[in-house]
Amino acid sequence: MTFESGAKTHHGNRQLFAGFKHLASRLAVFAILCSCCLHAQISSPTENGSRPKADIIYIHGNVYTGIADAHSHLIQRVEAFAVRGDRIQAVGATAEIEKLKGPRTQIVDFGGHFVMPGFNDAHLHLADAGLQKLSVNLVGVKNIREFRERVLANVEKARPGEWILGGGWDETLWPSKTLPSRKDLDDISRGHPVFLDRVDGHLAVANSRALELAGVTDATPDPLGGKIDHDENGQPTGLLRDAAQGAVRKVIPPPTREQRRQALAVALADLAEHGITSAQDYSPAWENFQIYEDLEKENELTTRISEWLPFNDSIEELQHKRDSHPRTDLMLHTGMLKGFMDGSLGGHTAALLEPYSDDPGNSGLPRYEPGKLNEMARERVLAGFQLGFHAIGDKGVQMALDAFAVAEKAARDQNVKAPDGSDDFRLRVEHAQMTTPGQIERFKDLNVIASMQPSHVLTDMRWVEDRIGVKRAATSYAWASFINEGVTLAFGTDYPVEPVTPFRGLYAAVTRKSEDGRQEYFPKQKLSIDQAIAAYTTGSAFAEFEEKEKGKVQPGMLADFVVLDRDVTAIPPQEILGTKVLRTVVGGKTVYEMK
Repeated sequence: MTFESGAKTHHGNRQLFAGFKHLASRLAVFAILCSCCLHAQISSPTENGSRPKADIIYIHGNVYTGIADAHSHLIQRVEAFAVRGDRIQAVGATAEIEKLKGPRTQIVDFGGHFVMPGFNDAHLHLADAGLQKLSVNLVGVKNIREFRERVLANVEKARPGEWILGGGWDETLWPSKTLPSRKDLDDISRGHPVFLDRVDGHLAVANSRALELAGVTDATPDPLGGKIDHDENGQPTGLLRDAAQGAVRKVIPPPTREQRRQALAVALADLAEHGITSAQDYSPAWENFQIYEDLEKENELTTRISEWLPFNDSIEELQHKRDSHPRTDLMLHTGMLKGFMDGSLGGHTAALLEPYSDDPGNSGLPRYEPGKLNEMARERVLAGFQLGFHAIGDKGVQMALDAFAVAEKAARDQNVKAPDGSDDFRLRVEHAQMTTPGQIERFKDLNVIASMQPSHVLTDMRWVEDRIGVKRAATSYAWASFINEGVTLAFGTDYPVEPVTPFRGLYAAVTRKSEDGRQEYFPKQKLSIDQAIAAYTTGSAFAEFEEKEKGKVQPGMLADFVVLDRDVTAIPPQEILGTKVLRTVVGGKTVYEMK
């Protein structure tokens, strides 16, 4: 028996990646594992009829291939596989695969552990994550007192006049639920300018010195897609929403090259430890991409990177950056263009079709005028770019879908092809947290990918019904509705907005319960574990045009896989949260191994 290695059609891929409803028992899966004696080879025999020998052979594993059996629809499992170069050479039973052993072949015994394709995080921000770890890390602070203590600790270590930067605070975790202000910072900042992001990045607080350096006063107008909060006296509170942060960000000294490299190294190590073998990253400063290039040249890049480019950049600049590092480099290249339709639900800046339930005078902050957005989308698709639009509120989603419809029509009319030479540009909505049933149907009609982060539910379920009410919440984070409509799901973490571990995402996807199991959020949108894994592997690969390269343990695919301490498909869902990665392998090279 051999695994099929031929390429699927785009329609077939979409149907597969949209998911299969796994209802059969795990005993059937175990029967497949025990009965399989699989052997597939992609290399031609040599002149004397022998087969090329493997560089590494992995044996005695419980290998989840990611390939659905044609008849049972269960995921096929094998015991062993061989790696030659950076690709999987053959898969099957241990005895069969051991026939590919040569005098220099390395043998690795999995010891019965669960093995699966490496996780492909479809949405994260590595530079932000690393810099946050190296600055004022406010993740998990429980009250304003702890918030101030962490800031003060950094002030006391800072050089005179140095900016105090950081982020990760979340006022919904605090007893008071009160947003911080410049007054909470001024008396501890000792003349230092301070600027601190909320956990979602769509709201920040600055002290008076930072506002002064940025020229933000009571007369400063709100920019398009942004809002400066004011107190009862009309003075800025220090809270800056979405585009309003730009005034302060412009006067913050950029990180040095050494700081950027250290930050990216920290973030990449975090990915490897959590089984992420591919990352679709938005760290928009071009200096970050140049550091990735240095790491690749030095053989220190441990995760495959598809780097997104800013949608607002000129087409000429975008083309120059795209052409400087071609997609043929499977370790590092530029990818889609990232645009922002709106902000976040947590910051009351996501654009809604109807006002916020807990703020009736507010419907969020759209970031574009629709006509301008549609024209920019059309121009960039005609230039051959894939687009991915951040859209959290239902109005933001509507803006994205409308722009995609204009762009796709223009591409058809002018016979412009996608980056892979097909007619499918694989346009993406990033987050898609609030959607109407009609919008989900339109995702399908336009072939739009839903790039979502299931772990957001674990954070948001505490307060999201207050923001948007029960009726709208019932159709939010609608993973099952997307799959049932035939829409491709691609999963990620939005790291550092959420921890980079994919196991929180798997748990959220299959339970829609809080981590303590006490709260449940609209369970009809739950997924099976196989559907969730597919969204984190094959779905994410499809979303970046790389489904022929990664996402499965299959002959011809890149040897990107992870070894876990438990079979996440066969344990109670609560135990998924405790999963540990034993080994992470990228292109046949171990980049992380638990000590």
